[in-house]
Amino acid sequence: MIIEKVIKNPPYLLELKAMGVFIFLFFLHFSAKGSLSKPLYSSGKCFYLGTPWCAPIKLKHGDVSCRTPRGEHYRNVMGTRCKIHCKRGYESQNSEVVCMASRHWSSNYACREIRCPKLEMPINGGYKCSDGSYFNSRCEFFCSPGYTMKGQKTAVCQHSHVWSAAVPTCIDVESPKIKCPSVKDKWADPGKLTARVTWDTPEGVDTADGILTDVILKGRPSKSDFPEGLHKMTYTVFDRAGNKGSCHFSVRVRVRRCSPLFPPDNGYMKCDSDGDNYGATCDFTCTGGHELHGSAARVCQSALTWSGLDTTCAPMNINVGVRTAAALLDQFYEKRRLLIISAPTAANHNYRFQMTNLQHAQCGLDLRHVTVIELVGTYPAQVGRIRHRLLPPGLALQLRLLLRIPQRSFQMVLVDKQGIDKQRYPFPITAAELFTTIDTFPLRKDEMMLQQEAGQTCQS
Repeated sequence: MIIEKVIKNPPYLLELKAMGVFIFLFFLHFSAKGSLSKPLYSSGKCFYLGTPWCAPIKLKHGDVSCRTPRGEHYRNVMGTRCKIHCKRGYESQNSEVVCMASRHWSSNYACREIRCPKLEMPINGGYKCSDGSYFNSRCEFFCSPGYTMKGQKTAVCQHSHVWSAAVPTCIDVESPKIKCPSVKDKWADPGKLTARVTWDTPEGVDTADGILTDVILKGRPSKSDFPEGLHKMTYTVFDRAGNKGSCHFSVRVRVRRCSPLFPPDNGYMKCDSDGDNYGATCDFTCTGGHELHGSAARVCQSALTWSGLDTTCAPMNINVGVRTAAALLDQFYEKRRLLIISAPTAANHNYRFQMTNLQHAQCGLDLRHVTVIELVGTYPAQVGRIRHRLLPPGLALQLRLLLRIPQRSFQMVLVDKQGIDKQRYPFPITAAELFTTIDTFPLRKDEMMLQQEAGQTCQS
């Protein structure tokens, strides 16, 4: 009945423990004299002086607003509800806490600084933050030398625990560097139109990871023989990202040259190498009926001048005043072939037929360097003739004796440029047959090649 009596009066909380059960009794407030008193009033409001129960809330980095069950003066009596308001950049685990009978608040109410997840370090790069991973921390990203950033350069930790931008990537977009040799300028060696050029293979440099492919050359490699002219060379190298670096240089080969030579009139010129380069040799020959004056061969010298004397081909001057047949034949050595026609009389049928046939083949004879010598008659009335020049009778007789030509019958003797008796004919032959035989001579093949190059032919 005591409980029933106390419950009807204004309370102060007292905890009694009986029979394992918590019983909450409310006792009247004592007056200053030690007796029970009525509720207190202030400014027209009525409130009860409750007993503090939970520890007072001291909130750092925030504010708290509490509401007691019956408007008690203290904001930590049992049943008090407090709303937690954290400052910007801070947060609490719970927005509201309640003072429990256990004299503890229902949950943790501290305002803790907002944090974002730790940023991953970009590959081939990094970052620096103003305040770690906490709220409003500004992180600036950077890439290693040789790499370029793809994405945002900065990220800020936001109130939502999320960074304002994703971690960027560092990509290698810078081309590797490669430095080519300087221009190579070389002179060709004597007698050659090429020069051997040597250089060191350049090495590429990559500012990123330093890993490069083998250097690729477009053009002739080092230690090659380069012909005359300008040769453009390119070296190329790739890095692991596929970026290409290249450089260019030139190889110039020069040939020292003399002033050009030309074939003499009524002659040929055959040169080795390129014809006018340093060390080149030019050989000269004259056409049939002409003899060479000056140098038969000339060489382009280091001073870029030709050795020897100027070459000319003058009409052959046959000296018929020599005393022996051998001296006469020496004038034709290595210059002309001889066709010696001998007949007992000018009325000889074979002689007349042969001479008539050869009159229409004069171009072919000249083309083959053939001089016709006629020996007609018998001693002492015999005569000799080279075209329009007469031979003394004694010289004509010596020719017959030297070449063993009979006086009383028709005979032809074909002698080559070395003075060798190549063929004898006891009867007339056609010009075509004669030319076929001459064209088989070894020297004749070279002559035909030169004549073809010079465009010398017989139309008839």
